[in-house]
Amino acid sequence: MSVQERKQRERAERERLIVATARELAEQQGWDAVTTRRLAERIEYSQPVLYSHFRGKREIIGAVALDGAAEMAAALRAATAAEDGPHARVTALARTYLDFAARNPAVYDAMFELDGGLAFAHEDTPQPLKDGFAALLETLDQVAGDGVHPGLFTEVFWAALHGLATLTRAGRLPPEDTGTRVALLVDRLAVA
Repeated sequence: MSVQERKQRERAERERLIVATARELAEQQGWDAVTTRRLAERIEYSQPVLYSHFRGKREIIGAVALDGAAEMAAALRAATAAEDGPHARVTALARTYLDFAARNPAVYDAMFELDGGLAFAHEDTPQPLKDGFAALLETLDQVAGDGVHPGLFTEVFWAALHGLATLTRAGRLPPEDTGTRVALLVDRLAVA
């Protein structure tokens, strides 16, 4: 291995460490606790080293969001692949999405609530975000209904899931009724 390859590998490892540490700190104490000073202390590198990887907290949030999107996409695909029939797949998709949001609140916030500097629904949208949407579309395409654009249907279904996730987390919806809400959503919207 050349010196250049070793340096690139070490840089990538440092970047993964920064992102993982930011995620851990955010999940434990919230995003307000994630500062470059605290991250530098936790990973035992100087703040200038952090800035050599990320221009600031916004880019770190974006990196956490991209990792989260990839994780969510993998979880959605695994859950839906384990089911037979469109109705069961859509139900598994909805439950998995809501479970991911509940288990990873800081990551979910990085993905959908905070400004991570990422473009959504644009030509320059990063691939992990496109893949996250594709993981939804792959299942929801089957149940959009006749004459309904699958992408638009996926956006509406996703918006409903996002609303359920955020309202439940905020204490506006009682969590014990999540299963009933999922059943209503799937039964009313997933027509095919």
